[in-house]
Amino acid sequence: MNMHTQPQRTAAEAALVSAFDERLSLLPGDGAVMVKRDAAIEAVKAGLPTRRVESWHYTDFRRMLTTVPAHDLTAKPTAPAPVLEGSTVLAVLNGVAAAKTPDIEGVTVTRLEDKLTDGSFAPALELSGSDDAIGAVNAAFVADGYFVDIAAGAALEKPLELQNVQAGGQTHVRLPVRVGAGARATIVERQTGTGEAFVSSVGHLLVGDDAEVLYLIVQDQPDGATHLGQFNAEIGKNAKLTLFVMNAGGKLVRQEIRVTAAGEGGVFTLRGINLLAGDTHTDVTMVLDHAVPHTASTEVIRNVVTGKARGVFQGRINVFQHAQKTDARMACNTLLLSDDGEFSTKPELEIFADDVACGHGATVTEIDHNHLFYLMARGIDEKTARGLLVRAFLAEVIEGLEEEEVVDALEERLGDWFATHG
Repeated sequence: MNMHTQPQRTAAEAALVSAFDERLSLLPGDGAVMVKRDAAIEAVKAGLPTRRVESWHYTDFRRMLTTVPAHDLTAKPTAPAPVLEGSTVLAVLNGVAAAKTPDIEGVTVTRLEDKLTDGSFAPALELSGSDDAIGAVNAAFVADGYFVDIAAGAALEKPLELQNVQAGGQTHVRLPVRVGAGARATIVERQTGTGEAFVSSVGHLLVGDDAEVLYLIVQDQPDGATHLGQFNAEIGKNAKLTLFVMNAGGKLVRQEIRVTAAGEGGVFTLRGINLLAGDTHTDVTMVLDHAVPHTASTEVIRNVVTGKARGVFQGRINVFQHAQKTDARMACNTLLLSDDGEFSTKPELEIFADDVACGHGATVTEIDHNHLFYLMARGIDEKTARGLLVRAFLAEVIEGLEEEEVVDALEERLGDWFATHG
């Protein structure tokens, strides 16, 4: 007789299960939501992903997640200044959204707690597959966030910043945004804090037909934090989504990007910068589906690795059989500044259409000593010369955003990281 026994839970898995039992009575939701929560915690009980799970091959999450702090109801974080000056800020502080939301012309903002309580958000808590560990953790524990609905034809005069700020313990939020047909918006998702926290944040972005959205994810958690982020988007007909991701902090970070080009003429652009230092691990995993004909995408990722940091970029582009005339390009370039640093890259193309233009590439390199010598021969000291070369390596990704205010703000964040990590 064959007997299959469940592996003994790790300390982190046991802590998650125990935390769910303790907080279940405090979590908002009707019967439908509670069914989704129960399914999510059962997925966690089955075990966190290991290297045997293909999509987690380079991040052995079960082994690497060694501790999970308890919820800290006494933590009182303060909302930071927005990334883009003059932005309208919607802050979630240690998992709790503000009771009063600002009035924004053309925008309706609802606390997610209300949508969990009345059950209308239950379908969104469905897990996307057996490897959806971030979705499972978040669906089990999420208690608040914001649902943002931008009206058709609206053009936001100011950027909108969604802040998820922690001061230790656990924080789990959802930040769904619906952008109506023909609308225009710049949205910043800020993930930051001050404590050794365990954070999960899941975003859903629906870009309506003919709409244009610039969406920035700026993650600068402290070195002791675990950050699990998931960004899901669907792009409508003739719509444009430009996504910029900057990872500049966190001890253990996994940022998933899941995008579907669902309408003909849809365009998706991803630009990303990963700044890795110390003894940290950052994993960016993207899955992009070209589901209809005549869609285009471009992904450019730049990574800087120093210290004993380890990084991962997995990018898979799926071109469906009927998605003819797809144009998809992906590139990942890494600059290693330390002999002890590591970066793993896995670009993939899965194409079932025969009339497409698709390509991908990846490089890993060190600073070119000829370039370094050239600068030093002109009186620039070595540290400054190295900084100039690294900034030049990253500048193309940021400057490609074109909007001067956005470029200046991101370069300032870049300067802050260099000031801290040399």
